[in-house]
Amino acid sequence: MGPNLDWEYRMAEVINLRQARKRADRQQREREAEHNRLAHGEPKRVRKHRDAEAEKAARDLDAHRIGGDE
Repeated sequence: MGPNLDWEYRMAEVINLRQARKRADRQQREREAEHNRLAHGEPKRVRKHRDAEAEKAARDLDAHRIGGDE
């Protein structure tokens, strides 16, 4: 009995490991960037506006206090 010749011989796909590593690094950096955009993606002008509104609300609340810290 000889070897089983029913299956095909195929050559493996040749890949450049340097390029594969770079591609994987790029994909990882993009995933991290997307995560950071979701976590910290609020524009500076929106943050400043939100902070200014919070400060004004605190000032207005303090202005309506009766018999404060005095």
